[in-house]
Amino acid sequence: MIKYLPLKEITASYEPEITDALTSIVRRGWFLLGEECAAFEKEYAAYIGSRHCIGCGNGYDALWLILRGYIAMGILKEGDEVLVPANTFIASMLAITNNRLTPVFVDPDADTYVVSESGLRNAATPRCKAYVMVHLYGRCAYSDAIGRFCKERGIKIIEDNAQAHGCLYGLRRTGSLGDAAAHSFYPGKNLGALGDAGAVTTDDKELADIIAKLHNYGSSIKYSHEQEGVNSRIDEFQAATLRIKLKRLDSDNERRRAIARRYISEIKNPIVKTPSVEEFSANVFHIFPLMSECRDKVQRHLTTNNIETQIHYPTPVHKQECYKQWNTLSFPIAERLSSQELSLPLHPLLTDAEVDKIISTINNLE
Repeated sequence: MIKYLPLKEITASYEPEITDALTSIVRRGWFLLGEECAAFEKEYAAYIGSRHCIGCGNGYDALWLILRGYIAMGILKEGDEVLVPANTFIASMLAITNNRLTPVFVDPDADTYVVSESGLRNAATPRCKAYVMVHLYGRCAYSDAIGRFCKERGIKIIEDNAQAHGCLYGLRRTGSLGDAAAHSFYPGKNLGALGDAGAVTTDDKELADIIAKLHNYGSSIKYSHEQEGVNSRIDEFQAATLRIKLKRLDSDNERRRAIARRYISEIKNPIVKTPSVEEFSANVFHIFPLMSECRDKVQRHLTTNNIETQIHYPTPVHKQECYKQWNTLSFPIAERLSSQELSLPLHPLLTDAEVDKIISTINNLE
């Protein structure tokens, strides 16, 4: 069986370094907000190219903290509108609605699967104060045109960088392109922890200072609480693991790109469509989305041939039961993508022979 993502084997590829680091933490006896967390925040900020990094519990919390930070600063207020892609994971939406902000859905571009400047411009209203920019599947969703548009309108760009660790826009990394960025280190991500973990990056010192309080019960001094905060902290075990994995992130991403190049150039079956890619450096292929009107047939064929696949995301956020107030809205591109998307195995440990088999199996399907 070619697994979609063999996490056990991927984790083992970092041994014995991970076990040695975790053992050292146990022996030190300091498990939260310690030296590993401080070191990771410094190293990750330098890697991303941002002045500040604050570790937190997960990627959703990172988005929530940014929005809540802007509310604390008076930049956002309850009811303000926030632009968000119609084809994102629900965490992007929950961070908006759980802050009592109003989502404005934007249908993505049919070829790139991310929001274009024209799509953003058509959807924006005068009440839009922020844009949750999702680098979906690992593809950079930023453009100079989007940056100019948001600056002209006074719209804060909040990057959802959960799927794009290490992705480039020219010489800059995603996570440093907007006003602030949320990062998820869920185990299956390109930079994955051994459990839940996340981070916020930003150049805005005031925002960073507020988030540093908010994620720790609203406190910067023990038992003194300046904000109504939450408990969302990255622990020492996760920080140590991420420090180790960060060293290999760029080379792992290069392997992902090499596999993606082969999929794009060698998959020739007309019943499937591979992603449109202009700059490979602007994509780290966290997910390789194959599109097909015959998705179920393609998935069954791959399963029969011992190739595991996944579907991201079968129900758009505006059609979810928890958001009944938006169920009647229609975003045709997002809805089409949700009905056609099939994710192929793509990870740094995938062998050339396994890539050969995946390509030939797809090409042999009639």
